[in-house]
Amino acid sequence: MLRVGSSAVCVACSNLVSTNMGVRFRVPLQKLHPLSRAIHHRYSGNNNPHRTPHRTAARYFTSMSRLPMWPLKPPPRSGGHRYQQQRNFWVARLAARLLRLRYILLGTAVGGGYTAKKTYEEWKDMLPDFSEYNWVIPDFVWELSEQIDLDKLAKALPEMEEIAKLLPDFEKIGENFTFLKGLLSSETSGDPALKATDSTTGAAHDASDKQYKKSSDKEKVDQLQEELLRTQLKYQRMLERLEKENKELRKVVLQKDDKGIHQRKAKKSLIDLYSEVLDILSDYDANYNTQDHLPRVVVVGDQSAGKTSVLEMIAQARIFPRGSGEMMTRSPVKVTLSEGPHHVAMFKDSGREFDLTKEADLAALRHEIELRMRKSVKEGQTVSSETISLSVKGPGIQRMVLVDLPGVISTVTTGMASDTKETIFSISKAYMQNPNAIILCIQDGSVDAERSIVTDLVSQMDPQGKRTIFVLTKVDLAEKNLASPSRIQQIVEGKLFPMKALGYFAVVTGKGSPGESIDAIKDYEEDFFQNSRLLRDGMLKAHQVTTKNLSLAVSDCFWKMVRESVEQQADVFKASRFNLETEWKNNYPRLRELDRNELFEKAKNEILDEVISLSQVTPQLWESILQKKLWERVSTHVIENIYLPAAQTIDSGTFNTTVDIKLKQWTDKQLPHKALEVAWETLQEEFARFMAEYKGKDQDDIFDKLKEAVKDESIKRHKWNERAMDSLRVIQHNALEDRSITDKPQWDAAIQFMEETLQSRLKDTNHDQGDMGGPLDGKAELECNDVVLFWRIQRMLVITANTLRQQLTNTEVRRLEKNVKEVLDDFGEDMEKKTQLITGRRVQLAEDLKKVREIQEKLEAFIEALHKEK
Repeated sequence: MLRVGSSAVCVACSNLVSTNMGVRFRVPLQKLHPLSRAIHHRYSGNNNPHRTPHRTAARYFTSMSRLPMWPLKPPPRSGGHRYQQQRNFWVARLAARLLRLRYILLGTAVGGGYTAKKTYEEWKDMLPDFSEYNWVIPDFVWELSEQIDLDKLAKALPEMEEIAKLLPDFEKIGENFTFLKGLLSSETSGDPALKATDSTTGAAHDASDKQYKKSSDKEKVDQLQEELLRTQLKYQRMLERLEKENKELRKVVLQKDDKGIHQRKAKKSLIDLYSEVLDILSDYDANYNTQDHLPRVVVVGDQSAGKTSVLEMIAQARIFPRGSGEMMTRSPVKVTLSEGPHHVAMFKDSGREFDLTKEADLAALRHEIELRMRKSVKEGQTVSSETISLSVKGPGIQRMVLVDLPGVISTVTTGMASDTKETIFSISKAYMQNPNAIILCIQDGSVDAERSIVTDLVSQMDPQGKRTIFVLTKVDLAEKNLASPSRIQQIVEGKLFPMKALGYFAVVTGKGSPGESIDAIKDYEEDFFQNSRLLRDGMLKAHQVTTKNLSLAVSDCFWKMVRESVEQQADVFKASRFNLETEWKNNYPRLRELDRNELFEKAKNEILDEVISLSQVTPQLWESILQKKLWERVSTHVIENIYLPAAQTIDSGTFNTTVDIKLKQWTDKQLPHKALEVAWETLQEEFARFMAEYKGKDQDDIFDKLKEAVKDESIKRHKWNERAMDSLRVIQHNALEDRSITDKPQWDAAIQFMEETLQSRLKDTNHDQGDMGGPLDGKAELECNDVVLFWRIQRMLVITANTLRQQLTNTEVRRLEKNVKEVLDDFGEDMEKKTQLITGRRVQLAEDLKKVREIQEKLEAFIEALHKEK
């Protein structure tokens, strides 16, 4: 067997591959022969960017250069005949392989065609024979198909080559994309100067685009935040309303003791009892423009002086919303601190507990406080005097009640209400003028003392400093920035500011980062004071530093003030209660003490009873009232527009024709509307009549304004069922079409109705009796058509009144009752509406008595617990 070497392969390649053609395979690598893949990997790592010659390319990219044969020795230089035999043998083998491939392809094509034909025949046999339904297709379709020459149409159409010329050259498009991709990829290795220029221009465009995009994104974010805030406020109001209703229902359930089941009352702590008293007093003061004198710690200071941070350190949790230089405290926040096993927070009017050890609950609490602040601020204002009540419990927390007030400002900036500065001053003065309030004055140590505003305000409210505690914050920044440390010493000794205080403290409440934890701030504060030159040199005393010492001092001062003043305040409310009870006994001896809510419930029940009385009206009374009112409304039209024009005709046929036409027009356009108007007015009048009758039965006149408002609002909301008009029109049309009078009583009734109507018409109008009596004189000649007409009108009135009565009793009275209930529910949820509609000294006196009794009872329970603790 001959062995062909690599030289023979090269000669074969040179014969098969033309020198003018480069061989280039697009076959994926996985589809190549194993040896071809190996060769491809061998030569694919060529780093030469220039194209190889055609012969070399053929060698590199074809599998002919390494056929699976035994390598032979190179042919001898003088053996040309032997070399020719080897080449011919190689060509023969290659031709045999190609012929064998052709047979395989030919056999596959024939077999595939046969299989496809067989499948087509099977599918064709499965289809039903539609030749039976050829009659469905019109004959002209078959004739049209015979007349149309499809060959001519095919010749008239353009050739596929011409259509292909109109299409874009996808190969050129692909080459252009490839070229563009190459340019983009080669940018990094291009000219440095050009690259720098392009990068500068691109950077400028990118910067402008980025700035525009940033501004537009910021506007979108602001809009979304505002919309989200409005939605949250809306649901917050709904949640508060539901919580209020739940609270009232819970109170009702607890008050019921029908089965003798006594509820076990949970024992409240001393500070919780005191906080409840302050909450009640807060509502009482806001409603009656009074100010209690019970102790509380009032936290005041300039804006961004660190008031909130000090309060958070005392509460040992980051519970307040924060902002860099922005006003975040928009309303007073009363925080009741007490010791407990778990570190939790809870609002006064909510049952949800926030776990202050979890960051998610802390974030939710801050968000809830911000929402409540925004909700309390009225439209057009910046701050509010409405107090937000919050309780915080946790291990190691000192018991006290603190009130965080909005920061005092010197300038009203853009976006604030014009009276913001004065409002903040008035709120601060209202809390500080309480002679038993402890003023916690917060001063920023990192700013000049001359810029302080709050110190002047505190010195006016407490000139002797008997209830003021001064706190200097940001001492670390003060020590770093101030050239003279002795200035800090002058501040804490009370020699620099024009004010006096019980005690002076210096604290550090963090490095200014909102993400710092309380533990990290405590560690930083302790490390600072341990290494501080102020403490080391004796400028500050040990008991004057750290928030822990401050918390202990404030708590001791708070409870000392409470023990000294609480019994005195209890005596004040006891005397007030006696005066109010005496006034009630003298002025209203036979009346129960009902407050505004209780009076509203009483009035609500009475109004609902009056509405139910509408269903007790008899059907005969409804129909009589409706029939009478309807005839009063339509009689003028019937006489002047229907009867008199028809009565002027010559014969009965013309009379009946005229009457039928005018009755049809009247029924289609006016009569149903008039009937529904009469029914609606009748319902209103009966509703008002029943309410007036109730008023006469020893009715309390204190409900008059409320009942009148409920009646007007219910009638305003009530709309008659629109579907009633169509059915009423059909009934009226059928009644007027009937002309058959079946018996003599109907005839006599029609005559009586006609005479009464015409006589009444003659009296109402001052026309001549002869002119109006003309039709009556010709009754015999007109074959009594006049009587038949009035009988038809009378029958229509009876049937219409019956139909309207059914609609009233079956539908409209119930709908009116439903509207009244909805109006009462809406009024019951609106405290301003109740205050506006239920007024008088009697109501005010009952409200005062209820509040004062509740305050006195709470104070007595607190004093009793306070004595037990001693």
